[in-house]
Amino acid sequence: MTVTTCPALNLPAPYGSCPFDPPPAYTAAAREAAVSRATLPDGTACWLVTGYDEVRAVLADARFSADARTPGFPFLSAGQRELATAKPSFIRMDDPEHARLRRMVTKDFLVKRIEELRPGIQDIVDRAVDRMTEGRTSADLVADFALPIPSLVICLMLGVPYEDHDLFQSLSRTLLDNRTSRPEAERAHAELMVYLAELAARKRREPADDILSRLAARDDLTDQETASLGFLLLVTGHESTANMTAVSVLALLRGPDQAELLREQPELARGAVEELLRHLTIIHLGLGRAATETVRVGEVTIPAGEGVICMLSTANRDEQLFPSGADFDLTRDARRHVAFGYGIHQCLGQTLARVELQIVLTTLLRRLPALRLAVPADQLTYNQHAIVYGLRELPVSWA
Repeated sequence: MTVTTCPALNLPAPYGSCPFDPPPAYTAAAREAAVSRATLPDGTACWLVTGYDEVRAVLADARFSADARTPGFPFLSAGQRELATAKPSFIRMDDPEHARLRRMVTKDFLVKRIEELRPGIQDIVDRAVDRMTEGRTSADLVADFALPIPSLVICLMLGVPYEDHDLFQSLSRTLLDNRTSRPEAERAHAELMVYLAELAARKRREPADDILSRLAARDDLTDQETASLGFLLLVTGHESTANMTAVSVLALLRGPDQAELLREQPELARGAVEELLRHLTIIHLGLGRAATETVRVGEVTIPAGEGVICMLSTANRDEQLFPSGADFDLTRDARRHVAFGYGIHQCLGQTLARVELQIVLTTLLRRLPALRLAVPADQLTYNQHAIVYGLRELPVSWA
C-alpha cells in the first residue's frame, strides 16, 4: 500500500447512516491506504492507522508510547487530555511502571478466576431479567438491564457499594464524553478520585474479600495509586460492557436470523460474542500512541514526536483477514479481532466482558423469545461523542 495523496482527514469524522459501521471517512481512508495523515481538532497533524496488520504493529511496538504525557500524543478534546494526563492509570503508562501496576490486579481477571464467577454472574443476570419484566411488558434495556449488570458485577469484585452507582455512573459519563470541557473533566475526575481514596481508606481499616481491600493493604502502593487503579477498573468495568451489551442486543434484534441461530444453538455463544466484538468495535475513536523514535509502519515512516491513532473499527473490517468484513455473521471465526486492543496494553477485563456478554445474550434470547424494538430503529440515539460508543436508551418490549 502507499500513503494517500488525499487531504488530511479531520478528526473525529462524522457518522454515516448505519449505527454499526465506522464513520465512512475512516472506511474510505482505509481503502486508500493503511496509514494516512489526519488533523486533530486543535489543528495538530497526526497519523491515522486503519489497516489490521499496521494497527497490531503499532500497538505491539514499545517505540509507540501509551503515556499520554509523551510529546506528540494525540487528543481529540481538552477533556480527554485532562482525563489521560492529570493522574494517569496504568493503561496510560509504559513499562516498567505499567507492568508493575498491572500485575497487582492481573490475578483477579485471569480466565480461571472469571470462569469461577460464571454461576454468580448468571444469577445476577437472571435477577435482572426478573426485575425488568416484573409487572411490565416493556422497558429501557440500557437503564433497566445493560447498565445495572456490569455495574453490580464490578462493584462486587472491587468492593464498591452498589448503592453509590448513580454517583460513579454519572461521573463516568462526564469523563468519557468527548465534548466534556477541561474544567468539567477536572471536577469529575477529582470527585471520583476522592470517593475512591476515601473508600480505600475504609478498606484499610475494615478489609474484606475484594480488590480494593487487597490493594489498600499493600505497602508498595500510594493512596493515589490505589485510587487510580480503582478508578480505572470501576469506570471501564461497567461502561464498556454496558454499551457493548446494548448495541449487541440491537444488532441481534435487527438481524433476526442471527438471533434465531443463537437462540437455537446457545453453544455458539462464545464465537457469537467474538463476532459481535469485531463487528461493533465500540472504541470508535481509536487508541492513541506517540512515536518516541522514528518508526517504519507498513510503507510509511513515522517520525519521532508525532502522534498516531489506531482505528480498531477499520482494522476489524480489514478484508484481508475478515472477508466481507462489513457483514454480521455469527458463524464467522472472528477470534483474531482487535476490539480489546493488542500488545501489552490489551484490555485487562476482556475475559470478564466476554463471560458477561455470553451469559447476557443467551439468557435474554432464552427467556424473552418475543423481545423486539419498541420504537422504530431510526429513532434511537447514540453516544457518538463518547470514548466508548453506545446507545442512550433502547426501548424494547416482549409481549
